[in-house]
Amino acid sequence: MDARRTARVAEALRQELAELIGFEMGDPRVAGVTVTRVALSRDLRRADVRVAAAGGGACRQAALEALEGARHWIRRELAGRLRIWRIPEFHFQAEADSDKADELLTGGEPVEPE
Repeated sequence: MDARRTARVAEALRQELAELIGFEMGDPRVAGVTVTRVALSRDLRRADVRVAAAGGGACRQAALEALEGARHWIRRELAGRLRIWRIPEFHFQAEADSDKADELLTGGEPVEPE
């Protein structure tokens, strides 16, 4: 698969996922979740989705559980929106660096610990 095409599909998926999670999912556990990156396999069958979630470890874990539970609904919604041959299987992961995640969510402003 062409690397440029894979990058374009990954960016399209990131944008659509951000819209779905941010505005159309009714689950309060995903409030404040930001999609930071989508990494696709070469055959477009698997997508590792990095997300940044506001709050502590328990909030992040709850957001990941909500996303994992809704991944089939998300995949079905994306099938109707995107014109690609195969919608990948999504695997959600928390952003590894919690400081980076907080910076992304607050727009670069320092976060006061609670």
